[in-house]
Amino acid sequence: MPLNADYDQASLPDLLPLYYRRLFPFSQYYRWLNYGGVYKNYFQNREFSFTLRDDIYVRYQSFSTQSDLEKEMQKMNPYKIDLGAVYSHRPNQHNTVKSGTFHAQEKELVFDIDMTDYDDVRSCCSAADICPKCWTLMTIAIRILDRALRDDFGFRHCLWVYSGRRGVHCWVCDEAARKLSVAGRSAVAEYLSLVKGGTENVRKVVLTDPMHPFIKESLVVVEHYFPQYALHGQDILGSKESAEKVLALVPEDVRKDLLQYFQNEKNPEKRWGRLTAQAQSKRATVKKGHYFDKEIMLQYCYPRLDVNVSKGVNHLLKSPFSVHPKTGRISVPIDLKELDKFDPFAVPTISMICEELDRPRIDGEEEDVEEEEEDNKEKENEMDATEKRKIRDYKRTSLAKYVKSFDQFLEGLARSRKGELLRKSDLQKDF
Repeated sequence: MPLNADYDQASLPDLLPLYYRRLFPFSQYYRWLNYGGVYKNYFQNREFSFTLRDDIYVRYQSFSTQSDLEKEMQKMNPYKIDLGAVYSHRPNQHNTVKSGTFHAQEKELVFDIDMTDYDDVRSCCSAADICPKCWTLMTIAIRILDRALRDDFGFRHCLWVYSGRRGVHCWVCDEAARKLSVAGRSAVAEYLSLVKGGTENVRKVVLTDPMHPFIKESLVVVEHYFPQYALHGQDILGSKESAEKVLALVPEDVRKDLLQYFQNEKNPEKRWGRLTAQAQSKRATVKKGHYFDKEIMLQYCYPRLDVNVSKGVNHLLKSPFSVHPKTGRISVPIDLKELDKFDPFAVPTISMICEELDRPRIDGEEEDVEEEEEDNKEKENEMDATEKRKIRDYKRTSLAKYVKSFDQFLEGLARSRKGELLRKSDLQKDF
């Protein structure tokens, strides 16, 4: 299903200047990437990459201040923004430093999940197309990975972002995650990878005894979504062709039994019930293994990671609040409290929010904005008139709730930083 029903790509050059001048949340964006000024030149040494009109690609951009970033983005009006690492030197001076001394020092631990990697297990769409049926795969991926990152690795600040077209990104922003080495990032990515092998591999998930607690936890999530998503939404046991793909993943003696059973029983849940009963029977009589029912569920539903994106410190990833040039959708943060309700088709396009700026104000809207500004008086006092107007502008559009979600994420980061500073201060007092 196409994602750009109300968007004309030809309008992008006219809309981007308005977006970067009045709607892009520069204040929050800078606050995020500055991390409270964690150390001198942290923001200044961050690489930005811009894709301009006609696919002109400009790497190693860097900026001294929020104001510099704003001016340059408003001058260049990038079609796409990618973020890279924090380097040892300013990226825009990388050609002037001594050879071999310019290197990536740290970056958020990132994950990229793309719907095209599931094409062998979804029947509703393929390639860049998505629909509400297959979007459930992204919901499952976020549920599994977010739990593991928090519970298994102890990370607390995971920013999930819709890519604007057919996937999701995760930015793990804890200090420990940003400082991870390539080896550390690789270890996390491998730990989280279960689906292995290319198109030539029929069986892509192999479970052994004892089953790892992480796999058990992941199965809790998959089992919750599997009946509605796989048995009904994708009808994986419906047609002869799709059922044969599933049966190719079970032992030969079980396959014979199921083929015979399927001749008379067409109900997908009863077919699946027979398959799981056979697996349970095998596990009861054979000492090891025979998790083929669990392997099928994971092969069809478990998140498929592009591990190379996660392993490299200097790998670029599309920035939050970048516009997707093909769909016009804004790359927005996802509120995990509302995850099951998240609808990629409801994410605003640049044309939609620019049109919303021209709407006459509805009764009470101005008062709502003023009331919220009053609540944030301390922050307001630090802002100039232009920043205040920008706040009013985005709050008048569909972008507002996504910026609010980003704000809440930043508040959590700030509280964590404050707590860490207090802890260090208390430790010093003890000596």
